[in-house]
Amino acid sequence: MATRPTNPKKTPAPVEPAVCKPCGGTGNVPVTVRVGRKRRLVGQQDGLCLNCFGSGTA
Repeated sequence: MATRPTNPKKTPAPVEPAVCKPCGGTGNVPVTVRVGRKRRLVGQQDGLCLNCFGSGTA
């Protein structure tokens, strides 16, 4: 009868990186665009997330 190993090698499960909270994993965050002397709001454009630098993972 063959002996069983007492401590078999177990490979850990791959860990998925956490999703970045400010951008939600997209890598882009909305940036408000202001124009004019009174700095009125005209819309939003996509900007690079500075928390994850566009990778989407924290």
